[in-house]
Amino acid sequence: MAGIDIRTLLKTISEYKASDLHLVSRSEPQIRIDGKLTPLDLPKLNGHVTESMCYSLITDRQKKELEENKELDFAIELPNIGRFRVNYYYTMNGEIAAAFRTIPMSIPSIDELKLPVIFKDIIQKEKGLILVTGPTGSGKSTTLAAMLNEINLTEEKHIITIEDPVEFIHENKKSLFSHRNVGVDTYSFANGLKYSLREDPDIILVGEMRDRETISTAITAAETGHLVFGTLHTNSAVQTVNRIVDSFEGGEQIQVRNMLSSSITAIISQSLLPKIGTGRIAIQEILLANSAISNLIRENKIHQIYSQMQLNQMKTGMRTQTQSMVEAIKGNFIDKKTAIRFSTQPQELANLIGISYQ
Repeated sequence: MAGIDIRTLLKTISEYKASDLHLVSRSEPQIRIDGKLTPLDLPKLNGHVTESMCYSLITDRQKKELEENKELDFAIELPNIGRFRVNYYYTMNGEIAAAFRTIPMSIPSIDELKLPVIFKDIIQKEKGLILVTGPTGSGKSTTLAAMLNEINLTEEKHIITIEDPVEFIHENKKSLFSHRNVGVDTYSFANGLKYSLREDPDIILVGEMRDRETISTAITAAETGHLVFGTLHTNSAVQTVNRIVDSFEGGEQIQVRNMLSSSITAIISQSLLPKIGTGRIAIQEILLANSAISNLIRENKIHQIYSQMQLNQMKTGMRTQTQSMVEAIKGNFIDKKTAIRFSTQPQELANLIGISYQ
């Protein structure tokens, strides 16, 4: 194992078209292919070897931060190898472990990702809040990058991204990008977002809306004439609205619902499912703001949003996750068992595809 360095292992990710590399003591290095972990045919790691490999990629300042905080998030670009989002952490016995997520060097387009055509309409808005949600590893960052890339190709905008860490680096084409790393270029998401309003942005990307202050500032920015993109770790449009409202104390929730009802433009809830054969497919639930949706948010009838999303979809452009699942099954992209496993409405889906669910 001593003859293999971390760069050689990272090359393995691209060679196997894997999404992730994991280094954990007492295990072989493992890579994730189509969502499944696969151990490499190498000896098991020990703490000393893992630490040596991990430390070879970071600065003394980063080593100090890791040792003080027991965690370290960063992104790194290695010539002729690739770009990665990285997390170092400690496991039992004080041993360092690492997770590397590959970031494509070329930013995919909306068409290349085969995203719904409605995405091109969504990004033409001058202001509002656009949220892409889903669990970790569901492709949120890639979808957002494709949307910003489309804007970059077609419009003259100043786009500020606030991320932890910065993942996709956009070249300035028609638009001008200011990329900011939380912890390096700004102290926090909330701080970076607050001061971004003084930096003449047209569009702001908030890598993660983690806390009440960030959520509040993002909604205000969207209300005051900016197009704001953000992410949340929620699985559906209804859950996203509830998560935002529940971030505030009871007395503040009426005001937040009023602000959200007027600022929300779209909520795209995404999951990545294993395809039949190889690869994965993105399944999206799409909520688009209209007067009916806004009224339901304002009047605290959030539980009725899902039913509203099912109405007049040819006209509204909305779709539920269940409908996207059914389309993917009919297209022979995913099997029924996989769809049920990932579904947020398994009973509804089971009824539509004709299988039993308990």
